[in-house]
Amino acid sequence: MSGRAGVESTTVSRTLADVPTDRTTSLGEACERPPGRLEGELREPQQLDPETAARRRRALARIRQYGDPILRSRATPVARFDNELRRQAQEMIELMRDALGIGLAAPQAGLSQRLLVYQIDEESEARVLVNPELVWHSEELEVAEEGCLSLPGVLLEVERPLAIRVVAQQLDGAAIELEASGLEARVIQHELDHLDGILILDRVPRDQRRAALRALREALERPAAGADVVLSSPAAASDSSSPRDQSSPVTASD
Repeated sequence: MSGRAGVESTTVSRTLADVPTDRTTSLGEACERPPGRLEGELREPQQLDPETAARRRRALARIRQYGDPILRSRATPVARFDNELRRQAQEMIELMRDALGIGLAAPQAGLSQRLLVYQIDEESEARVLVNPELVWHSEELEVAEEGCLSLPGVLLEVERPLAIRVVAQQLDGAAIELEASGLEARVIQHELDHLDGILILDRVPRDQRRAALRALREALERPAAGADVVLSSPAAASDSSSPRDQSSPVTASD
């Protein structure tokens, strides 16, 4: 993690027990922003009112989609903690909310910066992590359905550690340490992947990746439907732009 020397270190006091960890609950049920999934994929877009649906379409049009090279590049550490960084973070939060997402990484907004935002429910405040680094994860894993605003319509069952510890910086450069589990841990790990050029396609077996990419292409070919089409089958065709070995599933590590 890069950052300014001599910043005050702050430890987030919340313990792992404070975060819901019901492994029988889907991400859509756990997130109190229905009808959502991780990063905001929709199962039933007809449930949205016209104004919300239009706002979401406009937001998705601003989010970098699968095939954009920035989604396959490792983001650059943030070195300047200034008003411009705060402006970028606020714009990302607004974009995430308009897209009905619960997380967004800077590369998805076209910025090669190690910066992510998330808000797991409407009652909590949006969080901003600058130069985040995963320093520990539990041995216990869980599988849950994930979607991605950069992969419209794709939903995949992804295995990740149940609990994590992350060190990062705030917008003023102050160092923080964050422990999370359950949905919050999953969202953070998902966005950390984006900062390293990794997509959920890379965290499933090759046959699922192949099927997902095939369905994604078909969905995007349907006029005006791509952003709201859901692939009920976890999926994915071989992804030649993936930075990982595609012969086996990718597992999360520290």
